[in-house]
Amino acid sequence: MSALKIASLIILAYLIGSFPTGVIVGKLFFHKDIRKYGSGNIGTTNTFRVLGPIAGIVVFLIDFFKGTLATLLPVIFHLGPHYLCLFFGLAAILGHAFSIFLKFKGGKAVATSAGFLLGYNVHFFLICAIIFIPTLFITSMVSLSSLISIVLIFIASFFFHDIALSIISGLLVILIYWSHRSNIKRLEHHQENMVPFGILYWYKKSHQK
Repeated sequence: MSALKIASLIILAYLIGSFPTGVIVGKLFFHKDIRKYGSGNIGTTNTFRVLGPIAGIVVFLIDFFKGTLATLLPVIFHLGPHYLCLFFGLAAILGHAFSIFLKFKGGKAVATSAGFLLGYNVHFFLICAIIFIPTLFITSMVSLSSLISIVLIFIASFFFHDIALSIISGLLVILIYWSHRSNIKRLEHHQENMVPFGILYWYKKSHQK
């Protein structure tokens, strides 16, 4: 196993994660810089809100699977121990959050983190989905669901007896909370945007009539 090969592929994983999907889709197909609209974020939620559902789905899928692809680089290139996938996935997540193509700014890395989890452990990914989807349905807010879910996912990681996975999950808690600083402020002031479905959305909508 060549250290140079691993280092080169880690850089590739970071570059894959750095690919600014939302910005490219916005400029190429809508002639808009997504960073100048809505929340200013380049991720799925803001893309849905500003550019529409088709663009939102495309951005989500690319951001998701770039996390999976980067995570699986050690498998594709036969680098050795499976735990190496964790570090490649983390490199992609950091690339998305601190993109070299956007002067080291980026998105909140939720979709890319989900893709990383799929690439590393399908069973753990399914548990994470079981945690996230109902939470989103209850709260009607992607940001709040992400903040709640990542903590529960960190706790769930201990049941897999994989210390490296738990460490990476702990780092994701820090990264997700850091990248959601503005969302946390809006949540504190009850100003956070909702998705148009879910219990809280329907509750608020019914009480506005």
